[in-house]
Amino acid sequence: MEAPKAPAFNDHALYTNRELSWLEFNQRVLEEVGDATNPLLERVKFLCIVSSNLDEFFEIRVAGLRQQRDSKVSATGPDGMSPTEQLVAVSHRVRKMVDDQYRLWNDVLVPGLEEQHIFFLPYEDLSDEEKKYYTDYFEKSVYPVLTPLAVDPVHPFPQLLNKSLNVAVELEGSDLSTNLAVVQVPRILPRLLPYKAGERGIYRYIFIGNLIQAHVGSLFHGMKVKGAYQFRVTRNSDLYLDEEEAENMLKTIEIELRKRNRGAAVRLEVQKECPVHVSDQLLQTFGLDRDDLYAVDGPINFSRLMPVVAGVDRPDLKYKPFVPVVVTGTDGEDIFTQVRRKPILLHHPYDSFQTVLDFIEQAAEDPNVLAIKQTLYRTSGDSPIIASLAEAAESGKQVTVVIELKARFDEAANIKWAHTLQEAGAHVVYGIVGLKTHAKLALVVRKEEDGIRRYLHLGTGNYHPSTARLYTDLGLLTCDPVITNDGAELFNWLTGVSVFPELAKIKAAPKRLHEFVLDMIEREKDHAKAGKPAAIFAKLNSLVDTEVIEALYQASQAGVKIRLMVRGICCLRAHVPGVSDNITLRSIVGRFLEHSRIYRFENAGQSEVYLASADWMPRNFFRRVETCFPIEDPDHRAYIDEVISTCWADNVKAREQNSELTYAKRHSDGQPVNSQALFLERLTKRKRPEIEVKPVVVKQPGKKEVSGGVDQPA
Repeated sequence: MEAPKAPAFNDHALYTNRELSWLEFNQRVLEEVGDATNPLLERVKFLCIVSSNLDEFFEIRVAGLRQQRDSKVSATGPDGMSPTEQLVAVSHRVRKMVDDQYRLWNDVLVPGLEEQHIFFLPYEDLSDEEKKYYTDYFEKSVYPVLTPLAVDPVHPFPQLLNKSLNVAVELEGSDLSTNLAVVQVPRILPRLLPYKAGERGIYRYIFIGNLIQAHVGSLFHGMKVKGAYQFRVTRNSDLYLDEEEAENMLKTIEIELRKRNRGAAVRLEVQKECPVHVSDQLLQTFGLDRDDLYAVDGPINFSRLMPVVAGVDRPDLKYKPFVPVVVTGTDGEDIFTQVRRKPILLHHPYDSFQTVLDFIEQAAEDPNVLAIKQTLYRTSGDSPIIASLAEAAESGKQVTVVIELKARFDEAANIKWAHTLQEAGAHVVYGIVGLKTHAKLALVVRKEEDGIRRYLHLGTGNYHPSTARLYTDLGLLTCDPVITNDGAELFNWLTGVSVFPELAKIKAAPKRLHEFVLDMIEREKDHAKAGKPAAIFAKLNSLVDTEVIEALYQASQAGVKIRLMVRGICCLRAHVPGVSDNITLRSIVGRFLEHSRIYRFENAGQSEVYLASADWMPRNFFRRVETCFPIEDPDHRAYIDEVISTCWADNVKAREQNSELTYAKRHSDGQPVNSQALFLERLTKRKRPEIEVKPVVVKQPGKKEVSGGVDQPA
């Protein structure tokens, strides 16, 4: 019998819609809320993350779909769905997710928290003593900052800020010009109010919106309050920048940030008790349809629960703390000596991010360091890196920082750091017009006895000490003259005026990375056809690029074994007969956010391993500056292979895509494997190498190059 013909690669059925794929990822996060093996307060944290993720999804992705629909855009992706079809499908899927969220909150988390003496109480269920306490608090701390806003022909509906908490107040009375008023809850006020928090190990909270509802009548003297209902509106938060026309990018983004809170509405959330006529009036005011309304059975915006996770002193209800391994700084050696001995591979959060901080700090303090160059995409609010760079600039070192002002939702922080560094005397640039600088690079130029030497840090994650404790990422510290020269060439391109450089080892976007990935997939396909070992492993955050997906399908058809570990969005479909039979797709969602990008190609038994800042998405390939760099040290390659095999063996937190395009936890009758837990157990086994120091010096103009052979190509 003749085998069924494989579908053409332009068949819509071969591709998963990007937005629906992202929602499946958020569903995997939500499943962690229901996983009883997770500590109780960590399950609350996962609930907060789901809520925060949905906010950004509406602010950016749904807002974009609405704009495409209103502009009469047809199908926008290889799946063939129009913006209207996507909005309908998204609404249906999100509604189920929100229902699951509140079911888990009401039926699972609240009872479980109450068993542990952590209570979230409505005002009417408080004791008389508690009511007096909160009434005093309202009168002294809340009432003075509230402003009732009437909605009538003389008082138009107020411009409510994006994601702000509000109370719609329905009024009664024959002399009223309106039956509706709005009270916006100032952001300066805490959203959760504890009652003598932690006393005798008992925690009792009420939500500030509920407190205002209970006392809202005091804002409308002589009026009868028929009802008070909390609501929240989500707005389009994408920035609109014409970089070609912007004479001053910093000032342009500052102006756009002030507009962000006033973008077009895309979602309305109300309490389920809100009457239909009130929610309809709100929808009409915001220009929304009933499909944009989400009536919720519980607190609006679960993200406000995050302070409880941190504030409740119950270690037994949280993940067991761990101490990352510090792989440098032993015996008083400076980091430069250690990197000269052997390049350093870092695996965060298991390896301490302090090594990276030490690299920048020691460079700032070392009188032999001449220059520091660094990219910054996201960093922390109290960043020690900014302090070190400022110190270096003030001491006379040449400091150049490429700050990405367009890093979404970190724009304001990055503007602040830009001002700080400029005032310290650093050269601050904003990259290339039309591109986001997403690469993670830090270059140090140092004067040494045998010449000028460069040191380079490359990573898969941001220079952000806080997220480095929560995200899994990989980084490399090296003084290999070839790869450090590549780093210097990239910085010269970013800060100067030149064509994109030819690089020896680093594969960089937007000019070379896409072609490189396609070439590597093609090479594996050729090996498979020739009967040689052929396999691909890719660990990514997202896989969207259609050309790469088609190349993977062709490689699969040729017999290449392809293992994909994609945490979030994946538009590829695995195990389609005749197309992707040899592709397995998995995703890990656990204690840490899987953020590292690893590409491994079998190459006929001579495997090649790369780390990267880039996912396989059009934006990473063509609209961002990204880096992909080889791991050449045998010990480091062995460790990356261990990372790959351990993640792939995970049968506790890993889920695999099935034929319904949903993801199911892997079933195993054998030993449970939780990859993140295993890496935590192995912390003490990572040791500093003891190898003879070899000189590695960059070529200086007019002088003969002196170079020793660490990290050199074979």
